[in-house]
Amino acid sequence: MKTLTIGQHVLPNRAVLAPMSGVTDLPFRKLAARYGAGMVVSEMVASESFVKGDAETQMRAEAQNGGLHVVQLAGREARWMGEAAKVIADMGADVIDINMGCPAKKVTSGYSGSALMRNLDHALTLIEATVEAVDVPVTVKMRLGWDDRSLNAAELARRAESAGVQLITVHGRTRCQFYKGTADWCAIGDVKRAISLPLIANGDCKSIEDAEAMLEASSADGVMIGRGAYGRPWLPGHVGHYLATGEKLSPPSGHELADLVSEHYESILGHYGQFAGVRIARKHLGWYLDEACLLGGDQMPGAERKALMTSNQPSEILRLASDWFSASKDRVAA
Repeated sequence: MKTLTIGQHVLPNRAVLAPMSGVTDLPFRKLAARYGAGMVVSEMVASESFVKGDAETQMRAEAQNGGLHVVQLAGREARWMGEAAKVIADMGADVIDINMGCPAKKVTSGYSGSALMRNLDHALTLIEATVEAVDVPVTVKMRLGWDDRSLNAAELARRAESAGVQLITVHGRTRCQFYKGTADWCAIGDVKRAISLPLIANGDCKSIEDAEAMLEASSADGVMIGRGAYGRPWLPGHVGHYLATGEKLSPPSGHELADLVSEHYESILGHYGQFAGVRIARKHLGWYLDEACLLGGDQMPGAERKALMTSNQPSEILRLASDWFSASKDRVAA
């Protein structure tokens, strides 16, 4: 069986949950880890804000108490990256990941995320500062380049390896593509051939079949699942299980799915408080509903869906969700 390693750490399987701002918070990571994801990664943590004590930023770096504790750092100054990495490692993080792939304008306009791929010399100062600050493995997540005229992921990966990075993840798009078109898995293979480090391929992996095709096209050592996990926190674990055993697991349905949705909802409220939590949970409820339809179920009637998605009363939301998802298996079977 092929394995995926990060320094001294051997992952239980080769499917990883991607870091996604506003999605892979502590409640979501706990679920994905419990369903067997080989590794889960925190939301992007702004290094300067973290060091300066911003409570919301610090909350993003909390451990999920299951599997490796991996925190993704973003920033544009070596000083803050090194200081944040040291504090986070001292708090128990097992791996520090550096974000050089986020395409969001609010990130790149601050010369962070994928904007760092426009100046590799500067990007290396951040990598070097982070590696020097900690004893835990440091990894880097990047895109293919800023645009089609600057496909420099292989060069950045080579230089990152020389600086002491121990794993590379590549999203198969440029920054200027954002999430349009399709990820170029073959281009990720060019990065793999340029380095001796383990490499994880990312972009458009939404199923077991996608994972197999991605690994074949890219020659990567593992797969990272991002948007494909919306409404499916079990997907990375199921993909990882298949890659390790060849066995396909059935997605949760019926009472199991209802219990999962209810647990996730209550965990969000516990994490953020009721006022913010009921609003943050709505996108997840919508994704769960959409996923249930894709599995062959009926759409929730409009009036019920509106009530589920707009109510501020947790008891009403939990009742509606429990009733609907508990019957999901029966509706698919019918």
